[in-house]
Amino acid sequence: MQDIFKKLDLLDYIDSFSKLLSREKSIILEGDINIHHRLIKELSNYQIKEPPKLENLDSALIHIQKQGILKVYEIYEFVKIIKYFSYLKKFNFDGKLQEWIDKIIIPNEIINISSYFDEKSNLRQGINEDYDAIKGAIYQNKQEIKQSLYKIINSTKLRSYLVDSQVHYINGEECILVRGGFNHILKASVINRSNSGFFYVLPHSVSALKQKQSDLLNKQEEILLKVCKEISSLFEKNLMFLKFINKEFDRFDHYQARIFFAKIGDKNFILPSKKGLNKLVDFKHPALHEPKPITIDFSKSVVMITGVNAGGKTMMLKSILSAVLLSKYLLPYNAHKDTVIGTFKEINAVLDDPQSVKNDISTFAGRMVEFSKLFGAKNAIVGVDEIELGTDSDEAASLFKVVIEELIQKDIKIIITTHHKRLAALMAANPNVELIAALYDEENRKPTYEFLQGTIGKSYAFETASRYGIPHNVIKKAKEVYGEDKDRLNELIERSSALEIEYKQKIAKLDDEIAEHERLNRNLKETKENLDDHIYMEKSKLHKEYKDARDEAKKAIKAKVAKGHQHLNIAHDKAQSIKTEKVQEVVADLKVGDRVKYRSTKGVLISIKGKKAFIENDMGMKVQVLLADLQRSGNPPKVKAKPKTTVTVQKPDSGHVKLDLHGQRSDEAIENLDKFLSDALIAGFDEILVYHGIGTGKLSYAVKKFLDSHPKVKSYTDAHPSQGGFGAKVITL
Repeated sequence: MQDIFKKLDLLDYIDSFSKLLSREKSIILEGDINIHHRLIKELSNYQIKEPPKLENLDSALIHIQKQGILKVYEIYEFVKIIKYFSYLKKFNFDGKLQEWIDKIIIPNEIINISSYFDEKSNLRQGINEDYDAIKGAIYQNKQEIKQSLYKIINSTKLRSYLVDSQVHYINGEECILVRGGFNHILKASVINRSNSGFFYVLPHSVSALKQKQSDLLNKQEEILLKVCKEISSLFEKNLMFLKFINKEFDRFDHYQARIFFAKIGDKNFILPSKKGLNKLVDFKHPALHEPKPITIDFSKSVVMITGVNAGGKTMMLKSILSAVLLSKYLLPYNAHKDTVIGTFKEINAVLDDPQSVKNDISTFAGRMVEFSKLFGAKNAIVGVDEIELGTDSDEAASLFKVVIEELIQKDIKIIITTHHKRLAALMAANPNVELIAALYDEENRKPTYEFLQGTIGKSYAFETASRYGIPHNVIKKAKEVYGEDKDRLNELIERSSALEIEYKQKIAKLDDEIAEHERLNRNLKETKENLDDHIYMEKSKLHKEYKDARDEAKKAIKAKVAKGHQHLNIAHDKAQSIKTEKVQEVVADLKVGDRVKYRSTKGVLISIKGKKAFIENDMGMKVQVLLADLQRSGNPPKVKAKPKTTVTVQKPDSGHVKLDLHGQRSDEAIENLDKFLSDALIAGFDEILVYHGIGTGKLSYAVKKFLDSHPKVKSYTDAHPSQGGFGAKVITL
């Protein structure tokens, strides 16, 4: 694993991630990557304190299994895990995250042990009376030592021999600093001498107190050993739970570290996809300082990168492989969310020159060894830097053409960099090959670190040599030796690249013009619809004014105004002559199922009868309208989603890892065992314990026979004597 990280320049990146883990472990997160990603996404919505720093507990678990006694600091490492999961259980999570936390059921006896210790791993007051008494006696003894020393320091007889009035700590002992001749006044033992020739001494009166302190500390250790023995015995009974929660802690630690790492630098999680697409969008390799973002489609089986020297070809190759590797292990990185990475079982990088004195192998032979391994791989991605390295380029081109075509058939994706054009020319006609050229700035005479898909790039060897100080006359002679024909070929390649760039620029310009044209069309259509609505409103207004005028005329008739009927008829004729038609778009070939618009209402055309039509609007109401009043709506008809069928697996009520079958009949016991195994599998347990007893052996035989036939049972063995021996089975699922 470290080898591939080193080849892809990812060691520092992985190291910075590993520092966020609470304890040293592999960065690989085993299990279903989709479930892990979902839990990480849910967990990122909560503000949770980071897991505590822990030691590796594999040795401690083995020690417990062998009925050993743990040290206090080892017990406290388990206590830190229990306390952290107790803290997590206080949160009201949602979805899969809550289901996962609910599966972790901590036995009450284990919770009680976690309350034995304070935050500094010391035994709390009130847990053990003898320990509390010894602790108090030790404190009292320390006070007596302190008072005795200060009493001696303040003695008038000794004052002339004292260098200072302080209590010194030398070699773990409290002592005083005196001049020579002190033994006439004070009986004491010399512990050490100062650089000035004075003496650090321990008075005999204090020595007795120190001996008492030593005896008390020994007694305290004996009591503490007894407590550790009791706790270790309890841990042995709950060994499978401790293994389970230790593993779950590492899993949670992986999640939290990835969340914190993603927040640093605003990284994204790119989940491997099975869509068959592979595309990097604005990817930034973490080893580069302020890199140019890389965008490249590498969906085809072979990606061949050619072009200018020192133009970024190798880093392009490393970027592709790095993105695949980081996605495979669910590590966030700097890339746009539109990035799509496929699923690969193997990731290989053939980047280095394998030649060395130690392995006695040539460069080309080493490359052949690497390629031979690929013929046994499946669903792999491999990157090869300078593919023709170490042999004749023309021969290598013919060989590698056939090799690459064979590997394509084995579902292997290959990323290649090369300076030689023959292989690129041989592979150019293959539809499974994507050509990519590293570009060169002719005007400024330097690489652009940009890439163009669909063409072969020129190496610019002479230009690069000139840029790095090779004399011009040497380069001129080299060009003469190179030959005019090959130079013309380079010019054709360069011209092809230039035409390709111009072609892509024109396409981009046309796309912009088309988008602008579509925008203007939409604006015109909206303007026309607004005008239609305005005309319709004006027509309605005129009809209302006519109705008001007619009502006034009727009133006049009732009042017997002369010639009232004549005026009314004239007004009616004039109103009938007003024909304000709504401006309409000619709708051709409207058919059932089309998306249509009637005034401000939009819906779907469900039937046509002559000049009339029935539509169902977006609110679900059916309306009859004139067919001529309908306009086609640009949006496609909405398709009602089919009801989603879900299968719910009921979570088991019990989260225990033990089952006792004592006293049960064989058929009753097998039925209970079957249900217990199902609950354990759903709960995610890897190992369970079943007690069946010894007795006549009938129940033991029935249990063995059932376990042999169960498809989810990997293996089973007799339990440890402390857990039931021959009368119990440890079952691995």
